[in-house]
Amino acid sequence: MRLGWVELLGFRSYDDIRWEPHPDVNVLVGPNAIGKTNLLEGVGYLARLRSFRGVPDQILIREGSEGAFMRGMIARSDSEALVEIEIPLGGRRRAQVNRQRLVRVADMLGHVRSVTFLPDDLDIIKRSPGYRRDLLDDLAVQVWPVAFADQQDYDKALKQRNSLLRQSGTHVDETTLDVWDERLSQAGGKVMQRRSGAMSALQPHMSEMYNRLANSEIEVGIEYRSTWGSDDGFDPESWTTALREALAKSRKSDTERRVTTVGLHRDDPAVRLGGKDSRTMASQGEQRTLALSLRLASHRAIEEAIGEPPLLLLDDVFSELDLRRANALADALPDAQTLITTARDEEVPVRGRRWKVGKGTVT
Repeated sequence: MRLGWVELLGFRSYDDIRWEPHPDVNVLVGPNAIGKTNLLEGVGYLARLRSFRGVPDQILIREGSEGAFMRGMIARSDSEALVEIEIPLGGRRRAQVNRQRLVRVADMLGHVRSVTFLPDDLDIIKRSPGYRRDLLDDLAVQVWPVAFADQQDYDKALKQRNSLLRQSGTHVDETTLDVWDERLSQAGGKVMQRRSGAMSALQPHMSEMYNRLANSEIEVGIEYRSTWGSDDGFDPESWTTALREALAKSRKSDTERRVTTVGLHRDDPAVRLGGKDSRTMASQGEQRTLALSLRLASHRAIEEAIGEPPLLLLDDVFSELDLRRANALADALPDAQTLITTARDEEVPVRGRRWKVGKGTVT
């Protein structure tokens, strides 16, 4: 998969730019706060339909613009696709592929696939379980785009169930709560199937990637911790049943606390390094290497699933690595179109096309 060119209009710091990256490695060099990450964010939005910084769409619109517009030509092994997204200052987001308007913007998922590493990715290891759940759910969407709709269904059902509990507490209408329990369970079974698949896709590559970067021989894996009885190997119906039963058992507690206390939103996919919980037992250097190895393992998993490598976006990754790990990362980079940002070119020991990023320009 290759990005032939990308255009950003009214997006972040870019008023109007067209960039044609090299099909292999691209190193974007420029001072901090000049717009390097903004460019990667625009490319990443075409694949994720949201900012990898986690900000609302309206934040992406350049001040003074009536909207943000992203357009890109994606070349795959057997086809090309022109993908376009518009975020208006007011109104709903719009998207089209090959000049055909999409009824649902989510239908664009799968036309562009990418893996992104950000400096904040250390949070995947160090912080709350939500970051690790997002890792698996994001990978699931990249491999199976239909997973996006299931995740939305789960989030909507959870929001409605929690709203009902907050409003009614112990006086909740049991029939209405039954409805939301069933919807949450049905969506949860599907999401859990994808999470399990994402873990299975990651596991064969996690140790390999970590050991290449760290020059070690240690086992890396994910231990999925759940309070509602999920086990590897379940099918969606089994997970649906397990969640339905768990919700029934927790109903008294949920109505008293006015919140949903069990479910996928409470699970913890713990990353294990040498059999130990990396969140509390790994050093900062080990955690950083783990976070990077998870992204590289995700890239390999997507490539195996779709038969070609996705785009690889590395934002300021080399500045936090010592020379040995920087060289190890350079050697471990996949054969894929790669976009790397840096403030100091000498810190990136990678051959590739160099680009100078200025205010709203790339040359």
